[in-house]
Amino acid sequence: MFFYLSKIFWFFAQPLNLVIFLLAAGLVFGFFRRKRLMQAGMAAALVILAIATWTSFGQTLLNPLEERFQRPNPVPEKVDGIVVLGGGLEGAINLVRGGYELNAGGDRYVEAAILARRYPKARIVVTGGAGTLVLEGEGDGATAPRLLTALGVDPARLVLENESRNTYENAVFTKRLVSPAPGETWLLVTSAFHMPRSMALFEKAGFAILPWPVDYRTSGRESLFFADNAIDSVQATTLGIREWIGLLAYWLSGRIDSPFPEARQVGQ
Repeated sequence: MFFYLSKIFWFFAQPLNLVIFLLAAGLVFGFFRRKRLMQAGMAAALVILAIATWTSFGQTLLNPLEERFQRPNPVPEKVDGIVVLGGGLEGAINLVRGGYELNAGGDRYVEAAILARRYPKARIVVTGGAGTLVLEGEGDGATAPRLLTALGVDPARLVLENESRNTYENAVFTKRLVSPAPGETWLLVTSAFHMPRSMALFEKAGFAILPWPVDYRTSGRESLFFADNAIDSVQATTLGIREWIGLLAYWLSGRIDSPFPEARQVGQ
């Protein structure tokens, strides 16, 4: 139920959809001659769209998330396993074309191949099924073997979890699948902005793991001035709002212990 509610809520809450709904509401109010409500809807839509496209608001939301967890320093000498969270592959395209098309989060798999070479004895776990509600797509756990083997990773090292639909299930299903032993060292590879929620969920699942963030979307030097790329700004705003809402929802539902997890809370 949580999965379906989160998908439905986000359909209405994401910035561009919200703008459309506000504009539609304004038109309806105008048809019924409710001038003030029409103006309020139109003005709200304009403000949201302007902030999302013309400012660095999204990067300002993402940066604290990206700075929250850093890679271990010094890096471990021995690693027993590497967990790669799904979300870096174009599932709908790969289902039809049979390839391994990457999206903006594809750094996860590039880094996984690099880590596989650095730690040749580590298991490589890819966790992620088809997390879409409407569109049909191939889960990352099904696509990743084609990509990683093409990048030189031995197929015998791969452990695939392709049933999970969100980060909570990533953590729970992966823990159940690999049964990490006490004293083992595991790395978690996911987008830097997604790392706080991911680390908290793995800790809650009883899976001690070290963060290995990739796919940074900010430089740390952004300010709330006009942005030079409207598309990047909208994407950053969408990601930032979704991640903060996700943290709040997981905290309120008891799935994580803090709305803004930090390293000392997850065993570092």
